[in-house]
Amino acid sequence: MVDWAGNRMSFRSPRLATSLCGIPLHNPVLAASGTFAYGVELDSLVDLNSIGGIVVKGLSAQPIAGNPPPRIWEAEAGMINSIGLQNIGVRAFVAEKLPALRRFETKIFANVFGYAIEDYLEVVRVLEDAEGIAAYELNVSCPNTKHGGIFFSADPALLSGLLGQVMRLRPARPVIVKLSPNVARIEPVAKAAEESGASAISLVNTFVSLAIDARTRRTRIGAGFGGLSGPAIKPIALRFVYEAAKAVKIPVIGLGGIGTGEDAAEFFIAGASAVQVGTASFWDPQSPLRIARELDQFLKSERVGNVRELVGTLQFGSA
Repeated sequence: MVDWAGNRMSFRSPRLATSLCGIPLHNPVLAASGTFAYGVELDSLVDLNSIGGIVVKGLSAQPIAGNPPPRIWEAEAGMINSIGLQNIGVRAFVAEKLPALRRFETKIFANVFGYAIEDYLEVVRVLEDAEGIAAYELNVSCPNTKHGGIFFSADPALLSGLLGQVMRLRPARPVIVKLSPNVARIEPVAKAAEESGASAISLVNTFVSLAIDARTRRTRIGAGFGGLSGPAIKPIALRFVYEAAKAVKIPVIGLGGIGTGEDAAEFFIAGASAVQVGTASFWDPQSPLRIARELDQFLKSERVGNVRELVGTLQFGSA
């Protein structure tokens, strides 16, 4: 962390020490994919060694230029984005970004995506030969162009097929599956991920949304639809996390509108074993560390010895 005088401030607390899929973490607050660049770009602003983990910008087999602008719209209580998964491609990431990331103690999670199963397999194969990655996070909120554009995350059978092929590579690292909330029920896809070999699931991704300029009668996002994130989605994200955690035995990583330490605590109580901070980092790149500090203070004030004690403790009904 960096204070107003520009001085580095490290942060560790035994109350926050935990592990995820066998990976030890300083704290369970991770920077979410697509909101923290590749991590190294923020080294001058944040003490990266104190962050629980960084999920890097999504990686594809080939570089992607992304969607036409405008790509971001600040909505009421949130943000709509349609970046179009712009990235430098997995090979450039391994050559240009990963060597710098290896200098830090923070665990690095590689977010992987594609528009066909072969795309995912190629990215994982490249990353398998690289050092400095703790786990993979498969973004399955993409349309399968070989199956008429059906989203991998919308069909348990399609998801099982994708994950089954990835697991046949016998990846040396845990595989986390990032699920979309744009489904009728989360339990079937969560179970499909678990039964197909996922080590954990993360949710939620953004909600498909639309912003309109009434005066021009045009969309506010260049590509039309975008993904809604931020505080507006937190209550729905909490429900999905609770339902998924009840449906599977593997760890659940919660995200969706987390802006404070108490927000994070709510996700643990709902059943999450770790959380990711996304949209808040656009306003304040130090948000993952700030939220971890606030979570630590919450645990202290509630006399909770370790964050793991909160996991899955939700009780229905008012006090």
